[in-house]
Amino acid sequence: MRRSGVFSVVSLVTFLSLVSSQKPSKRLLFVNAAEEEESANGAKKEVQSASDFARTLPRWDLDRHFPYTSIEDEALDEELAEIERRAKVFMETYKGRLHEKLYEAIREYEEIEEALGQGRCYSYLVESVKKTDTVVVKRRSHLSAKQSRISADYLTFFDLELAELNEKSLQDQLKRHHGLRHYKPYIDLTRKRRPHLLSEEVERALDVRRPWASSLPVVDYFQQRIAESRFKMPGENEEVNLEVLLTKTVSSDPHTRRLALKTVNEGLKTNAITNFAALALNVVAGSWHIEMKERNYRTMRSRRNESNNVPDEVVDALLAAVRTTGVDLTKKYYRLKKSILKKVSGITEFTWADRNAPLGLESDSRTFSFEEAKRIVEEGYRKFSPTMADMFLKFVEEKRIDMPAVHGKRTGAFCHSCTTKLGPFQCLNYTGNRRDVETLAHESGHACHAVLASPQGYLQFHPPLTQAETASTFGEMIVFRDLLAKSPNDEQRLSMLMSKLDSMVNTVVRQCSFDFFEELVHTARGNGTLGDDEFPKLWMHATMISL
Repeated sequence: MRRSGVFSVVSLVTFLSLVSSQKPSKRLLFVNAAEEEESANGAKKEVQSASDFARTLPRWDLDRHFPYTSIEDEALDEELAEIERRAKVFMETYKGRLHEKLYEAIREYEEIEEALGQGRCYSYLVESVKKTDTVVVKRRSHLSAKQSRISADYLTFFDLELAELNEKSLQDQLKRHHGLRHYKPYIDLTRKRRPHLLSEEVERALDVRRPWASSLPVVDYFQQRIAESRFKMPGENEEVNLEVLLTKTVSSDPHTRRLALKTVNEGLKTNAITNFAALALNVVAGSWHIEMKERNYRTMRSRRNESNNVPDEVVDALLAAVRTTGVDLTKKYYRLKKSILKKVSGITEFTWADRNAPLGLESDSRTFSFEEAKRIVEEGYRKFSPTMADMFLKFVEEKRIDMPAVHGKRTGAFCHSCTTKLGPFQCLNYTGNRRDVETLAHESGHACHAVLASPQGYLQFHPPLTQAETASTFGEMIVFRDLLAKSPNDEQRLSMLMSKLDSMVNTVVRQCSFDFFEELVHTARGNGTLGDDEFPKLWMHATMISL
């Protein structure tokens, strides 16, 4: 899952700039096996609507795992009052004394942070499936402000003093306290940030304003607007959300794919999101540019690289490789895919809508029920590790997964690790295609990682993105390889391999294209606000070079 707020806005600009404005071409003469059977019988099978299918899918049960009855529960406020009292005592006890009390301080700090994390996690999960509920959005904002103020007022000093702690004092305490050595990775990373930390007064001011004055509210509002948007394809009766519509962009029918992309493009304008996207990205890039300059980071990527514990030089080398070798391989692959699609579906023009097109086999358009998806993931995991399979089944049994693509839910999919005591939760927009099954395996890989990492403690069990996506992609590939081995014929295997190659291009080459687009935006934003018409130009430039 890509959780960066910057990427959330970029994904919207993707839709604004990438979707072809061309008129849909006339329907091409391709009928898949299922349609042939329908035509021969003179009758069409009843197709389950998106809303009916969504009702068959499981929802998570937060009441089972959290000590709150709803986001309005006063227990949340009472909990914050107790955390604030505890945080105040923490500051009074340990501020200025880390040179002699680091072990005791870091253990108490971890417990306070985990207590704050419980409420943060709950409100985030509730809002994720109710982005259009103004009561929920307002309540979460109120709680976030309280949480930020507690952190700002009483906890800001800790990382600053830890970063500045005398090296001899630190080494003496590490020798004296065996338990302190457990926290050495956290200590090292915090001290590594020392050149980029600001004064305590400034850091406190930034923290207390974060829920209101940073780019976060803009990104949250963007997600809310997307969640409440509705789209209707010509010729269809049901209005659907963005996630359901996007499944049609990978239809086996070329006409449907292109019409779906056109509907996305027009729908974003109809839902009044296009101009807001430009405003949001201006705010995100502008805020980032100012803060990175004030903190004296070398490049716009340096802070993210630091949090991922990866040197700038390594990331630069990766980007250079993808922008050269990766682009060449992608172009070769697309030429191959064009020739295959021409044979199986008769297309003569390979458009943006055809990049992720399936081969058009009957299995490509099959809908997988949740029970089928659960069985596929469980069997794939079990062949690698029974422990991993049992963990997955426990996530299902404990109702930690919210599956359906329903109105008001945030787009995409994620796994929230929450805290070591609570365990992970997954949020999907499942529409039943094969890629959604792989997404379930992907997010469950995150969840297994969270469970296995929990003995590291709250301060250290959240992985950097580099490790997080390695674990989730690993979970996804386990299931893919199992399905591939079970494929009944060469045509099915070819279809699966091409679908996986599509995913790899999107995961690697296209993500680096996003990075290049962001680089162009951040560079241009340093000279002032960008006009609405500048973003599509920068996007097209990055896309043409990368793909």
